[in-house]
Amino acid sequence: MHIAILTFEGYNELDSLIALGVLNRVKRPGWRVSIASPTPTVRSMNGVVIESMADLEQACAADAVVVGSGVRTREVAADPAVMDVLRNLDPARQLLAAQCSGTFLLAELGLLRGVPACTDLTTRPWVVAAGIEVLNQPFYAKDNVATAGGCLASHYLAAWVIARLAGPEAAADALHYVAPVGEKEEYVARAMRNVNPYLQPESALVSSVPPRT
Repeated sequence: MHIAILTFEGYNELDSLIALGVLNRVKRPGWRVSIASPTPTVRSMNGVVIESMADLEQACAADAVVVGSGVRTREVAADPAVMDVLRNLDPARQLLAAQCSGTFLLAELGLLRGVPACTDLTTRPWVVAAGIEVLNQPFYAKDNVATAGGCLASHYLAAWVIARLAGPEAAADALHYVAPVGEKEEYVARAMRNVNPYLQPESALVSSVPPRT
């Protein structure tokens, strides 16, 4: 199971790296999470340089793709070479999850037609201009496409991906691991309340999550 996190020059660390950390809490054979970039390295909006673990072609073949955001997303959207590769993304065969300005990329790729979306306040005008209804909430999903708005909503995307691929109990366990001590049950319950409405009824985790040891 391969989950790729699209990460471009000028990326937001809170989007790509929180998702990377939460998704990697799942310890199953074959479970792999990659930072995927068009170049061997990318520098964040705050100067953090990381190495790519997969290229865009490999990302487009992944079981799930998380589209991170950054300060140069509109440049990415205007790059024909990058966008031509990303047109291979297909919600019919993979999960697609976008964070903040990553939602704009999905809109530009035509993957949000008729689907409302979430994004951050800075990106909102671009997404609206692309003809997409923007919701005033942190997370929304329809079928195999999910979007989140606000840097600290990234754990909702990660939880949704895990719940869809490994089950809601695995998602709750991953969130429990990273949640603040003394707030773990409350943190997990709140996160799953945001994710549950967008899971199949038989796989949704009840909001009242039992304490974990």
